[in-house]
Amino acid sequence: MIQEIASILVTAGHEADFEAGVAQARPLFMRARGCHGVALHRSIENPQQYTLVVDWETVENHMVDFRESADFQEWRKLVGSHFAEPPQVHHEAKVL
Repeated sequence: MIQEIASILVTAGHEADFEAGVAQARPLFMRARGCHGVALHRSIENPQQYTLVVDWETVENHMVDFRESADFQEWRKLVGSHFAEPPQVHHEAKVL
């Protein structure tokens, strides 16, 4: 199991619409091959900063199965217009 960690900066004033878009997109992730969960966290100190955490079985499930799907394109339609800059994405594996 790995986690996709996406740091997302949202344009000021778009926070509620972004959160609604992520909620609407959650089923797109959950039906993707290898996806086991989605969580969205919002920074207390910088309310325009979010962290999206998606649990995947493998990096390939994220980078190939999901990213090359129509559901990924729908995800971007739902939230992409709210990004202040491109998200910074990396993958992590639990070691302890």
